[in-house]
Amino acid sequence: MIQVLDCTLRDGGYYTNWDFEENLTKNYFESMEKLPVQYIEIGYRSLLSNDYKGEYNFCPDYVISRARKYMPSKKIGIILNEKEIRVEDLDRLLGSCKGKLDFIRMAVDPSNLGRAKVTAAEIRNMGFEVGFNVMYMSKWTSQYPDFINSLLSLNGVVDSFAMVDSFGSMMPEQVSQITKAVKSVLKCKIGFHGHNNIELAFANTLAAIDAGCDIVDATITGMGRGAGNLRTELLLSYLSSNKGLEIDFNSLSTTVADFERLKEKYRWGTNLPYMVSGFNSLPQKDVMDWVTRRFYSINSILQALNNMKDKKGDNLKLPQFNAERRHFDLAVIIGGGPSGASAAYAVKQLIKKQNNRSVCLIHASSKNAGYYNDIDIPQYFCLVGNEGHRLEKVFADFNLECISCVLPPYPRKMGTYIPEKLKDKSFELTSVTFSDLYQDSHTALALQTALEISANTIYIAGYDGYDGLIGENERMLTQENEYLLARAVNENPEKEIATITATKYNGVKNISVYGLLIK
Repeated sequence: MIQVLDCTLRDGGYYTNWDFEENLTKNYFESMEKLPVQYIEIGYRSLLSNDYKGEYNFCPDYVISRARKYMPSKKIGIILNEKEIRVEDLDRLLGSCKGKLDFIRMAVDPSNLGRAKVTAAEIRNMGFEVGFNVMYMSKWTSQYPDFINSLLSLNGVVDSFAMVDSFGSMMPEQVSQITKAVKSVLKCKIGFHGHNNIELAFANTLAAIDAGCDIVDATITGMGRGAGNLRTELLLSYLSSNKGLEIDFNSLSTTVADFERLKEKYRWGTNLPYMVSGFNSLPQKDVMDWVTRRFYSINSILQALNNMKDKKGDNLKLPQFNAERRHFDLAVIIGGGPSGASAAYAVKQLIKKQNNRSVCLIHASSKNAGYYNDIDIPQYFCLVGNEGHRLEKVFADFNLECISCVLPPYPRKMGTYIPEKLKDKSFELTSVTFSDLYQDSHTALALQTALEISANTIYIAGYDGYDGLIGENERMLTQENEYLLARAVNENPEKEIATITATKYNGVKNISVYGLLIK
């Protein structure tokens, strides 16, 4: 009978930053204990880095003990990212896990097989079962022509070898062919880990099983990086119906219900961008970021994927933003927060009060642009993400003579969409000078535009921040905006840069637009 490895918390952590509620994990562990799932991969075991990741990215000893408490009969393991660890790190990472974990898997790039073999031998000497998760299966035969034969050297070194369809791009016949080829070379257990970009994770898993695969990976509700994986509940239902496997469906449904609620929030699963990236074997990391965090339009994402496929940077070169012809004393940046709307009247009164000072508006987001359509001053729109389409909905009521569009420097990773009526009024920045990070963000573009026009005073409205408990996307946006605001202030001490509406962002002076009206 085929063995099942569930890696929900490990692969699903890409959506939650490896933070899971304790009650959810308890229900999950208790369900796994009652189900015919032989291996449970509970997360990563990682070295400390400079960015926050949650509990199941590090799996401290107490997490392992908790998993063992609820799953005494299961083989419990973690995965290491081979490119980030070396032999000298193993004692620190795994020393306290002896006798607590049953298996260690390593995520391995095919080009690093030799280096990974050395690390694997040492892990095996520490008393663990060792498995390889070797990525980019769809490229093994084209980019690594001698790869299959090179696997001979792994005999006696690894206990299992999992083939990973990283791009979710493979067809069942390809999976079958490669599985048979790998089995002809390796004497260890063979596994398969499929992604679901083109909705073939289940079919590919069945093909791997029919070709002699020993272990297959799955996750509850298919939760996993990008388009996700084969659903554990689908696999177990198949094994129950077709192989006579006994399933405790009450236990299964309990944990499925928990993860279905998470899915409503994080919305993993395939979509058009993931399908296109799958068929063209393109990385899922960028697509996941564009879909879940940047909220780029589908057209922009597809253009970016086509650029990736064609190995080109951008689909459009624009005239440079000529700052020499644009000089203002005051630039007011309008963000997409509620205060950009509620304080609009006061902001416009402030602009009218400037007398002989030249003023422009810079819209970091078009969300609040309609509140400023009755003020006849130059207005710049930052076209990032979905802004071109959003702008189309508002510019009909604007005086087109006063509108210009500003885009990130060339080449842009994303495809460029500009409303037809504004193509001859669109420009690209030469560079973003005050920050090396987040250069394609709304905030970076708006601040750089303000700096380009030599404004000595830069006021910012509609950057409210978030109240209460926030999700991962909001946390990352907060981090990004705070970093950029602080960098702009620190790199330009001669300029007055301040928010003029209520904000929760740190790193920038906060004054009141209403106070400025009586100044």
